[in-house]
Amino acid sequence: MSKKVLIIGGGIIGLCTAYYLQKKGNKVTIIDKSDFTSGASYVNAGFITPSHIISLAAPGMINKGIKWMLNPESPFYVKPRLDYDFLKWSWLFKKASTTQKVESAIKVIKDINLLSKNLYEDIKASNDFDFFYQHKGLLMCYQTDKAGEEEWTTGQRGIKEGLHVENLTKKQVLKLEPDAGLNIKGAVYYHSDAHMTPNEFMPQLKNYLVKNNVTILANEEVLDMNLLGDKVSSIKTDKQELFADEIIVATGSWSQKLLKKLNTTIPVQAGKGYRINVSKKTGITIPAILIEAKVAVTPMNGFTRFAGTMEVDTINHTINTRRVDAIAKAGEKYYDRLKIEQHDIDNAACGLRPCSPDGLPYIGRLSKVKNVTIATGHAMMGWSLGPATGKLVSEIISEEKTSLNITPFNPNRFD
Repeated sequence: MSKKVLIIGGGIIGLCTAYYLQKKGNKVTIIDKSDFTSGASYVNAGFITPSHIISLAAPGMINKGIKWMLNPESPFYVKPRLDYDFLKWSWLFKKASTTQKVESAIKVIKDINLLSKNLYEDIKASNDFDFFYQHKGLLMCYQTDKAGEEEWTTGQRGIKEGLHVENLTKKQVLKLEPDAGLNIKGAVYYHSDAHMTPNEFMPQLKNYLVKNNVTILANEEVLDMNLLGDKVSSIKTDKQELFADEIIVATGSWSQKLLKKLNTTIPVQAGKGYRINVSKKTGITIPAILIEAKVAVTPMNGFTRFAGTMEVDTINHTINTRRVDAIAKAGEKYYDRLKIEQHDIDNAACGLRPCSPDGLPYIGRLSKVKNVTIATGHAMMGWSLGPATGKLVSEIISEEKTSLNITPFNPNRFD
């Protein structure tokens, strides 16, 4: 049965959700307070990552965060503040940071990533789009034996999960990537991963939706959600009142604030990340993560992107130049032939990634409000998990059997 569906949030999650919902014949509207040209969906590393099987809430992350708190150039930073939502999130993050919980999440994270990768390939093969997509894997490059050993432990865990992973010497890496001047000891190579150019795919997806009768409402902010019993009866924006059978909340880092209008909440904190685009040739052909620096490197269509940091703070788009400089320095440290120009550094941009306390996204219906479905909390895997999340949400709305067991993604799991 066709439904009238309103999606709040126009990032990769919102657009992919609209894509699958309109294919099922639903009448879809997407609303966003921006103009659909900015945000985390446009500045991310473009990775599709079955390799990322260890959740953000890994044992030891809290100790690292405390150690890095005083370092303005550190790759992971949590800004402490006396705020109830932040303190609750921190407490839940600590509770989730156990070996047992991280272990139980491995298959869940791997399966949803593999589903999403297959769906990206289906979209690519549909002939409705013409976007850059390459399946070249991911090099986890290290400069110290300790980092290499730790990553290979993860790699071996990936092999147990059926992923194709190799532990490469420097010589083997240089044979694969001969023109980049890599200054490393070796790399763990995940063959499973792919990559894209986000700011190429996003406009194509938006244009496809418009052509297929999806209504796009840009520069329009949701001010309130009106409850009638256990359902949302209408949405009030700064321009009009909107009515729908189903509401999808895909508002990323803003989700917690919006859901308070329904007297409910899900723990989400904004994790700011930065990107630098280098347009001159770098010789880099395979995506990499520079392990010690936690910097992602992606050869995109016409440029190379360097992205990094996880800065958990209030919602803001202030650029911390020390962190941007640290990304540039890391790039030049790992690639001897690389020189990142000052104008590229000055043109850095940031995006806010919605982080759940346990590293798993929220995908599912709210228990207290029957016609609201949540699709957020993807942290650094938002781009990777866009299609899978969209497909799962469309199956929830259609009351079909979901492609995956969605219990681990229950948005009410911290109630």
